[in-house]
Amino acid sequence: MEKNKVRLNICGNDYFIFTDDDVKYVSILGDELDDRISKLLHENSRISITQAAILAALEYADNAKKAVDSADNLRSQIKEYLEDSARYKMEAEVARRDIERLNREIQALKTKQTGHLSGF
Repeated sequence: MEKNKVRLNICGNDYFIFTDDDVKYVSILGDELDDRISKLLHENSRISITQAAILAALEYADNAKKAVDSADNLRSQIKEYLEDSARYKMEAEVARRDIERLNREIQALKTKQTGHLSGF
């Protein structure tokens, strides 16, 4: 598969990226990164572009780690819900069978009782 070549301009510097991802998607990422680094530079004029890039990278790494942790937590919760659902389904089936058995016993007792009453 041919890779897409994307030109990104971040803080006045051009970077060429070769990627399998959609050009528009990578351009959006580059624009967001440029905006974040520019904002960091504007907020603190004493930091260098490199320092701002490192701060931006740490923010993105933090967000990615939190997103992965959140996704793992959701997967764990879904697994628990599925296990609970399977257990409740099994319990419901056992209860349904018990109800059917009890209904048969009731019917048998009614039949037995009406047989005794007709003998009087």
